[in-house]
Amino acid sequence: MLRLRKMLSTTILSAMLTVPGYAIAQSSGPAETNPPHGKDQRPAFEGQTRAPQPEKMPSLQKTVIADDLPHLWSMALLPDGRILVAAKEGAMHILAGGKVGPAIEGVPEVASSGQGGLLDIALAPDFATSGMIYFSFSEPRDGGNGTSVASAKLVEKDGSATLENTTVIFRQMPTYDGDKHFGSRLVFGKNGELYVTVGERSDKEPRVQAQDLSSGLGKVFRIDTSGKALKDNPFAGRENALPEIWSYGHRNIQSAALDGEGRLWTVEHGPKGGDELNRPQAGLNYGWPVITYGIEYSGDRVGEGSTAKEGMEQPVYYWDPVVGPSGMVYYDGDAIAEWKGSFLIGGLVTKGLVVLKMDGDKVVSEGRLPLDARIRDVELGKDGSVYAVTEERGGGKSQIIRLAPEA
Repeated sequence: MLRLRKMLSTTILSAMLTVPGYAIAQSSGPAETNPPHGKDQRPAFEGQTRAPQPEKMPSLQKTVIADDLPHLWSMALLPDGRILVAAKEGAMHILAGGKVGPAIEGVPEVASSGQGGLLDIALAPDFATSGMIYFSFSEPRDGGNGTSVASAKLVEKDGSATLENTTVIFRQMPTYDGDKHFGSRLVFGKNGELYVTVGERSDKEPRVQAQDLSSGLGKVFRIDTSGKALKDNPFAGRENALPEIWSYGHRNIQSAALDGEGRLWTVEHGPKGGDELNRPQAGLNYGWPVITYGIEYSGDRVGEGSTAKEGMEQPVYYWDPVVGPSGMVYYDGDAIAEWKGSFLIGGLVTKGLVVLKMDGDKVVSEGRLPLDARIRDVELGKDGSVYAVTEERGGGKSQIIRLAPEA
């Protein structure tokens, strides 16, 4: 069972600290000052990387909501203020009032080695009445594993919770015997459609299938709540193409969110350099591994070393060196005025939040809020506060922290 080091009231009093605000002029340059790994690579257009820092970052109070938790991968804020959490090793729990409930029954077996495990959680749009949740996980299978999506009804009774009628509604195919690049984020669209992001399994042999429409590796899928492809998907009815595919040519997407217009945005892990912000659109090819910014971890170029090719989309924005993106939310609240209209992205490498201020489809500034911890997931509270899941490198303990304006 998950446990808390202290009761919530004590934790909050002892863990409150101020993340200081600071003012930086636009002309002071970008937050990233280290040289890129792709030394000879150039952005395709102005502002595609290393945007200026914002004129001002907010002064926020950081409160540790829960401490000494096992390695968490995701969370979902329940309507009543409690938090549903997913532990990488394969357990779900509900955090409430300073205590963590017992493990929720009904979670299927997960393949938790490497980057695998119990991954994202999404509440159904009608969760308040239906109790339905959806979650992604790396599923053990004959011959290996793969990212799968399940649905279940969260039922609570006598202080415990159970997942009823747990059903795997979608499986990324083909199965592969590896432990990397499962993705995965789940995002409900404004019409109730479910977007599922996955990875291309990392290794050179399978990763080329990100360009193959008959393969489910390296894709964004768009399905209904039963796991079926939507009839207006771009490849529905096309021979030798999976009808669930929305976009393709992706590497490993662990960040996804809707913007204020209800459009899907993602941030995917690049190689050594080359993390990408994209707005996946129907039927478009985002290039991996044919084009990319950054280089192989070995120092070699990726493929032919190309960063652009006809018929392949450029990222809206990219990072080299990487930020290590995981978790993402669009800030449309009023509590933190400086962040309104921004994407907040968890940084595993930069150990804090990456704040992208948007003007339409253009990044106009990039701020960094250091939190001295790898950030795995980010959510927005009803009151405009920001919640984040931290993790220790190597699979250690997690915290849940809350960021809000100073009182």
